[in-house]
Amino acid sequence: MKTREDKIFNAVGHAVMLVLSAAAVIPIILMVISSLTSNGALLRDGYSFFPKEWSVYAYKWVFASNGGMVLKAYGISFLITTAGTACSLLLTIGLAYGLAKKSLPGRKIFTFLVVFTMLFNGGLVPTYINYTNVFHIKDTIFALLVPSLLMNAFNVLLMKSYFVSSVPDEILEAAYIDGASEFQTMRKIAVPLSKPIIATIGMFAGIAYWNDWNNGYIYLVKRTDLYSIQNLLNRLMQNINALTQNASQVGNVNQGLSEIPSVSVRMAMATLGILPIVVIYPFIQKNFVKGITLGGVKG
Repeated sequence: MKTREDKIFNAVGHAVMLVLSAAAVIPIILMVISSLTSNGALLRDGYSFFPKEWSVYAYKWVFASNGGMVLKAYGISFLITTAGTACSLLLTIGLAYGLAKKSLPGRKIFTFLVVFTMLFNGGLVPTYINYTNVFHIKDTIFALLVPSLLMNAFNVLLMKSYFVSSVPDEILEAAYIDGASEFQTMRKIAVPLSKPIIATIGMFAGIAYWNDWNNGYIYLVKRTDLYSIQNLLNRLMQNINALTQNASQVGNVNQGLSEIPSVSVRMAMATLGILPIVVIYPFIQKNFVKGITLGGVKG
């Protein structure tokens, strides 16, 4: 039976979570509504949850003026997100499983090296020089896949903690007795028992790849046809801002600018950028929450 203190604690906890949830969800709702509001209403009345004029012209403008590029950018983003998430999971699972084995020679040294990368890095300039001059990823599709995203130290430690805390040693030892190799034990025993944390790490990696625009901005100089959806939307936004700021210096540009929904198109682009994540997240939310709570029990 719950005590009075427990009830008060739960009530306060629920209230705090409701406030935090509202703070996260309300801006997204306002963004979507604003993207469906006419540009004139936004300029005249500002942002509102109950706009006086509804319009999908911002979306029509994006796809009418850049339809082929948007669809191609979406395809590249889906390809990179899928391939990058798969590669990230393979590398993370392999390293985390090894670090979880107490019998691994040099285990503490390898763990220290993983933690070290969370605290220090080589910096942007050395990283750029290595990736362009050594790995030659500049202006290639690998520029969106390889730099800084294939494996994350935090994800490795999170999965390692899950292996230690939630995969019983007795089951692994039984597999060894039955003649299973280390790889077979990992693939047939440890990985199936770790679906929640794998879904969690996959979610982290997928969001990182989908939202990444920095790599394309740095490494795709000439091959703008390889832009992901985030890079393309960022470029469109820069073009609109440039036209708006330099309108007085360009002849006959005001007529063209009047047809650009300069305010609502920003909300439409942001909505297009996060839409796939919003659609996919509910399907993996259960495993995501379970992976977070179980994976952080102990190291």
